[in-house]
Amino acid sequence: MSTSSVLSSRKALGHCRRVCTQLQQCVLRGLSTRPSSNDEKGEIVSVLRLNTLMDNPGAAKKGRRIGRGIGSSKGKTSGRGHKGQKSRSGGNIHPMFEGGQTKFYKRIPKRGFKNAHAQPMVPLNVGTLQDYIDMGRLSIDGSNDKEDATTLTIADLVKAGMMKKNSIKHGVKLLAKGKERLRTPVNLQISRASREAIDAIERVGGTVTTVHYNALALRVLLSPDKFPLPLPKQARPPPRLMPYYTNWKNRGYLSPQAQMEQLLRERPDLQDKLNHLHNDDSDNIRTDESDQDAADEQPRPEAVDKSSAEEEDKPKE
Repeated sequence: MSTSSVLSSRKALGHCRRVCTQLQQCVLRGLSTRPSSNDEKGEIVSVLRLNTLMDNPGAAKKGRRIGRGIGSSKGKTSGRGHKGQKSRSGGNIHPMFEGGQTKFYKRIPKRGFKNAHAQPMVPLNVGTLQDYIDMGRLSIDGSNDKEDATTLTIADLVKAGMMKKNSIKHGVKLLAKGKERLRTPVNLQISRASREAIDAIERVGGTVTTVHYNALALRVLLSPDKFPLPLPKQARPPPRLMPYYTNWKNRGYLSPQAQMEQLLRERPDLQDKLNHLHNDDSDNIRTDESDQDAADEQPRPEAVDKSSAEEEDKPKE
C-alpha cells in the first residue's frame, strides 16, 4: 500500500469523524436537518426537551485540574512550590498575622465587659399591643368588667405573632411607648413591666401582673404539648429577684395585695366578709378617736396637783 493511499484514507477517516461529530451534536440539540417543503435550502428548527437542556457554548468553563502530570501545567508540586509553610496542607497564614509583631487586636485596649448574669427581656410596647388589638390579631374579651375579662399571657402574644417563640430566653418586659394610643382595657400576665406602662394599662381599666418564669416554666407555658401530665409546677423566684415580685409597685404576683385580689377572684363570697370587717374596723377607729379627743379635753390630774402645789409653795406677801 503506497504512502499516498494511506494519507488519502486518513483524510477520509478524519472527514467521516467530523461529520459524525456534527450529526451527534445535531441529535443532542434536537435539531432537524431535513429540508422543509416550503424552503428548498432547509430551515433549522430547535426543539427544547428536558433531555437536551444544557448551557450555552462557553458559558461553563472547566477548571484546571492540578497534580495530573507536567502536561497539565499544574503537576508535581501543584503550583505550591518547594517546601515552606504555604506548601504544607493546612499551612495557611492567619489574616491577622503581621510577621511576628503584636497583632492589631491585641494592641487595642479592652473596653467594657459582658455580664454573665444578665437576663435580657424581649421588649413589648403598649402601643404595639393596641395595634394588634385593632388589627384583630390579638383577641380579648370586650367586657369592661375586670373579673370577666380574659387574662393574656406570653403564650397568647406568641400566638398573635407579636414575637417568636425561640426569641424569648428570659421573658417579656412591657414598656410605655405609644401609651397615648392605648384605649382598650387589657389584663396582662407578663415577666416585667415599667412603672409608666403599668399606669397606662390601669388608666384605661386594665390590670398588670408580673410573674417570674424560669427556663422550665417558659417551656411549659409556650409548649405545653411537649410535657406529660401533670405539668411541672412553677418555681419561685430566686432570692435576688424576690424583692421585685413581692413589691406591689411592680405589681408582683407575690405581693400581699396581688394575692388578696387572686383570693377574692377565686372566692367571691369572701368579699362581703371583708367589707364587713372593714366597716367594723372603721367604726372602732372612729370610737377610739372620739374617746381620745374627749380624754385630751379633760385636764390631767398630775398637772392639776402640780399647779396646786406650786401655789402653796409661793410665799405670802
